[in-house]
Amino acid sequence: MTRPPASPGAIPAPAPPSPPPLPLDKDKLFAARLHAARVRPYLATALFALHTVESRDVPTMAVDRYWRCYVSPGFVARTPVEELAGVWVHEVSHLLRDHHGRSDRVARERGLTGAGDGLRMNIAADCEINDDVYGDGLVRPEGAVRPQTLALEPGELMEDYLRQFRLGPRTADLSWLDCGSGADGRERDWDLGPEGAHGLSAQERDAVRFRVAQGLKGRPGKAPKGWQRWADEVFHPPQPWRELLGAAVRSAVSGPGVGEDYTYGRPARRSAGVPGVVLPALRSRPPRVAVIVDTSGSVSDAELGSALLEVAAIAHAVGGRRDLVSVLPCDASARIVHPLCTGEGIPLLGGGGTDLRTGFARALRSRPRPDVVVALTDGQTPWPSTQPPCRTVVGLFPRPSRDTSTRDEDDPDYVPDTPPEWARVVEIG
Repeated sequence: MTRPPASPGAIPAPAPPSPPPLPLDKDKLFAARLHAARVRPYLATALFALHTVESRDVPTMAVDRYWRCYVSPGFVARTPVEELAGVWVHEVSHLLRDHHGRSDRVARERGLTGAGDGLRMNIAADCEINDDVYGDGLVRPEGAVRPQTLALEPGELMEDYLRQFRLGPRTADLSWLDCGSGADGRERDWDLGPEGAHGLSAQERDAVRFRVAQGLKGRPGKAPKGWQRWADEVFHPPQPWRELLGAAVRSAVSGPGVGEDYTYGRPARRSAGVPGVVLPALRSRPPRVAVIVDTSGSVSDAELGSALLEVAAIAHAVGGRRDLVSVLPCDASARIVHPLCTGEGIPLLGGGGTDLRTGFARALRSRPRPDVVVALTDGQTPWPSTQPPCRTVVGLFPRPSRDTSTRDEDDPDYVPDTPPEWARVVEIG
């Protein structure tokens, strides 16, 4: 028996109504967040700072850089609570580790602009998180990428992973991966953006990171080493000190008046207005730099070796003119000024007390007179009471604030002076 054909002009039967969209099970979602906070208490502040947004455009869960968490109702419905808790921790880890900001920097530096590059950055960020995020009641979701998935070593950073793999057979099953703009910095159509509701300001985001890091430093407990290193860097963010020192030296040697002097070798143009008087002309010459190296007993051999490297970097900052750089070792007394061009084996003699005032005086008496003085020291020294007649940069070896090893035995309350305000200070090392 076959179905009879419909007669011309017959009205087709209406299509069956589509089922209503699946509602977001908030009770289950928030129960998973509470479970995540119990397992990882040091992340509780960050977990509860996330604002959830129901979305049917995300495959699972995703975050943006304003700390909104986009959640798929279907994913919540089919995922166990313990596995959802793992996804909560995974997503908030993207934001705490600033994967969006780091992805922005990497994309600019390496020219990563394609959609495939965005997927690679998401995969690399996931590898950085997933090597130690699960366990202790957090179940790893099926299909979560780990470094081992790509035959890579665990414990590395997103930037390192990004150099070690390309899209290919090992990543063919990861095309669905999308942790949102909070993971790779690339805006999505479903992002609410900076003007959307319930986004955190930059100050609020920093406050959340600080509270989490404070909790990790106060009671580290069983926190993974990766999170403990993260907390250290949040409190003491690494700075490109070599770039800062080079920039300070370049700024000093390019300042107004530096490297300028009067000469009678050619008359000044203003002489035409003063008949019978020969006025000197102003000429420019390459600026000279004197580097004072603190060789006192409180400076370690490693720091002295680092100081020699900085001398080479300073020579690079003045255009590679090593003949314009001189080195002066100094502890309680100043030593011989060594021109860098002939001083490959500069003897850094010393080992006594510290008084860089003698070093400054010796450097300023040298001829030709330096235009910039750079002092590399641990800061355990008295400083000149008056500002030298040239620009000054201080490269400061770090010391603990309560370091008692260099205190004066006769005066246990002695506290070294801080570098003077007229010096540009860069903490090195």
